[in-house]
Amino acid sequence: MKRSVNSLVGYTIKAKDGELGKVSEFYFDDHTWSIRYLVVETGNWLNERKVLIPHSALGRTDWESQTFQVNLTMEQIRNSPDFETQKTVSRQHEIELYTHYGLPVYWDSVFNDGFVGMGPYIPILVTEPVKEEKKSAKNPPDDPHLRSTNSVEGYFIHANDGEIGHVEDYIVDDEKWNIRYMIVDTTNWLPGRKVLILPRWIKRIDWAESKVYVNLSLESIKNSPEFDPSQPVDKIAERELFDHYGDSLEPW
Repeated sequence: MKRSVNSLVGYTIKAKDGELGKVSEFYFDDHTWSIRYLVVETGNWLNERKVLIPHSALGRTDWESQTFQVNLTMEQIRNSPDFETQKTVSRQHEIELYTHYGLPVYWDSVFNDGFVGMGPYIPILVTEPVKEEKKSAKNPPDDPHLRSTNSVEGYFIHANDGEIGHVEDYIVDDEKWNIRYMIVDTTNWLPGRKVLILPRWIKRIDWAESKVYVNLSLESIKNSPEFDPSQPVDKIAERELFDHYGDSLEPW
């Protein structure tokens, strides 16, 4: 099922032995558009500290009670490496985090790299937890291309011939955990209208200027199917969107 990312903010996170806190945001990979981490506000039990929970630690999700179960203990969370929510998560921090939790890493997979949004979520294929002594072997980059969903909200959308709106939210596949669409609010240009943009239609993102450049015309976006947040994004809606833009690749 496809869900709004903002609708998942506030979900409860439960460890094996207790409640950890609430989801406040997510970190995604801006190359594959896969959700990599949940950011959890722990509340009073951990002095309001925010912690990163790797996607691979997720267990069962109870959608009715809005609860994510994680395969970690309260003690593991308490002793996890600190991180600064105002900065991009570094690869070094990721190594420390995965080492602490004894989880398999995702970046060693040869299938992980690819065009932005071109393929489905790539499952974690590494079977052994990362080890400290191996961390220099691959010489991982300092910037693992992780971005906060909160930070990217509000970025302006630029079509080939002008500005058309700003990022309001995202649609995520709750099985593969990849971002399928950006929800664009065009209020200042097309009053009260929201549209969907697929990541593979993005030419580039200027992180310094907070702008998203898409390979679409203003006219095509203006005439695209309107996104209704009260309605599910099903295959019929996706096919209508793809037919409008003349995109022959399957959206699912």
